[in-house]
Amino acid sequence: MLSYRHAYHAGNHADLLKHYLLTRTLAYYNQKPKPYDYIDTHAGAGYYDLTAAYAQKNREYQSGIARLNAAAHLPAALAAWRDHMHAHQPAPDTYPGSAWIAARLLPAPGKLHLHELHPADHAALTENLRPLRLGRRLHTHRADGFAGLIALLPPASRRAVILIDPPYEQKSDYQTTLDTLAAAYKRFPSGTYLIWYPCLPRDESRHFPAQLNQHFGDNYLRAELHVRAENGAHGMYGSGMYLINPPYTLPAELKTTLPALRDLCAESADSRITLDARIP
Repeated sequence: MLSYRHAYHAGNHADLLKHYLLTRTLAYYNQKPKPYDYIDTHAGAGYYDLTAAYAQKNREYQSGIARLNAAAHLPAALAAWRDHMHAHQPAPDTYPGSAWIAARLLPAPGKLHLHELHPADHAALTENLRPLRLGRRLHTHRADGFAGLIALLPPASRRAVILIDPPYEQKSDYQTTLDTLAAAYKRFPSGTYLIWYPCLPRDESRHFPAQLNQHFGDNYLRAELHVRAENGAHGMYGSGMYLINPPYTLPAELKTTLPALRDLCAESADSRITLDARIP
C-alpha cells in the first residue's frame, strides 16, 4: 500500500519520541571515531513544511513540536535536543525527519541508505537532501525497506544504526517487522536497531512489545508515550520505541526526559509513560 504520507503527521508527539531517541543514539555513536552507517527502512520525504496543506489538515504538530518550542522549563537534555533541532532545521516552519537528522549527524565516511517506496516522497527525499552535498555517501532507494535492509547486512563498517518505522497501516506490518528483525539480527547481531510502533486499540499493537521482548529481550530499551488512555478510543493514543543494543546511557536520561515529554504532549489527565530496559 502506498496511501500513507507522513506529512500529515510531521512533528506530532510520536515524532518527538522517535527523533529524540534517534538523535541521542547517533550522538552516542559519534563519541567514538570509528565510522558507522545509517539505514532507514521508511525514510519519508526528509523534512516537512508545516505550513503546507498536508500538515495543516490535522495540525498534529501543534500538540508536539509547537509545544516543545514554546516550553519555558525543560530538563537539560531535552532543552539541548530542542536547540539541536533548531540548529539543523532546513528552513523556518519546517520539521526535520529521520533522514534529515541522520544526514546532518552521520560523520564521514559513514553511508546513509534511505528506503522510501512512495514515488512522491522518494522524489522529495532525493531533492530535499541534495543541498547537503553528501555525494557517494548518500543512497536513496525507491524500494521495499524490509527487503532492502536485509540486503545491506552486515555493513562493511561493521557498525550501524538502523531505524525501522513502517506505518503499520496493514496488520501484516507487525509480523513483517518481527520477521525482518529476526533475519537482520541473524546477519548483524551487533547493530543498534530502533523500532517505532503505534499504540492502537487492536491486538496486533497491544501484543507487539511482548513479541519483541520474546526475541530480543537480552539487551533492549522500551519507551512508550501515551498522550491519553486507550479507553476504547479510536486511533493512535500513543507510540513506542523499542531499541535493540541501545546506548547504555539512555535509561537514566529518559527517567527525566520521558516524563517531561508526557507533560508537554498530554491530551488528557490519564496520559502515561512506560520505560523498561535491560542492558547487560
